[in-house]
Amino acid sequence: MTQTSIVSAAALADMLAATGYLADDGLATIGYLALGMERPLLLEGEPGTGKTSLAEALAQAFGLPLIRLQCYEGIDAAQALYDWDFTAQILHLRSVEAGGGGVSVAELERSLYDERFLLARPILKALQQSPAVLLIDEVDRADDEFEAFLLEVLSTYQVSIPEFGTVKADVAPIVVLTSNRTRDLHDALKRRCLYHWIDHPGLAREVEIVRTRLPEVPARLAEQVVRVVQQIRASDDVLKPPGVAETLDWARALHQLGRAELDLASAAASIGALCKYREDTQRVSAALSRMLG
Repeated sequence: MTQTSIVSAAALADMLAATGYLADDGLATIGYLALGMERPLLLEGEPGTGKTSLAEALAQAFGLPLIRLQCYEGIDAAQALYDWDFTAQILHLRSVEAGGGGVSVAELERSLYDERFLLARPILKALQQSPAVLLIDEVDRADDEFEAFLLEVLSTYQVSIPEFGTVKADVAPIVVLTSNRTRDLHDALKRRCLYHWIDHPGLAREVEIVRTRLPEVPARLAEQVVRVVQQIRASDDVLKPPGVAETLDWARALHQLGRAELDLASAAASIGALCKYREDTQRVSAALSRMLG
């Protein structure tokens, strides 16, 4: 099945659910539109709300390779696009020299930039291997110049390599960009994408996520864990509210301890699976008795 064969947002939601990813109506609809219109999907939201997981679920649902570009401060086009295997090129030169010549300088130069010496980085790899899912993760960590480069690539799904030529995707890849909104992205890049803000799920949906992803966890424990996590998120005194990933980790940890229900001692002992800052572990540990009351 290809992405263009999806007939509705509900059908996409069902496909994602089969992988364990539960998308609400808004996310399923914008995802369906992005697939049908062959437009990149820009997802913003707090860490741990399932932005990266959506790209993973799409790759699994369609049986496509997932190619991930992790953005960071200082990343440039070369690190995202391609490089040349200089070691292999030098060995090739030595091999030609050892063969006694017979090759013109022009032919030798052309042979040095053969595809076998081209090291494809994530974006080039996605264009070459498409259909594929290209995840551009935490794009807000990159700078303005890199955004401009992304805009050019995502407008045409092709890149020009001076020594090699133009590489164009036969089929547009499914592109998912994620941002934790540490800074605002430029309007030009946003205009190229379809946009969706992912919130933390509500109580019922998060319980459903835990039950779907961790069917071995007792229903009572799953509900208790989610209720505590929801209370933590609602408070204003934690440095980093736990995401769904931390909810799953905590539920898994408590199940590993053999608990069928959440008790104060086990909750306090395993709090490191939920909170990742010393100040948060102290505050949450002190409030657990109230939350479990």
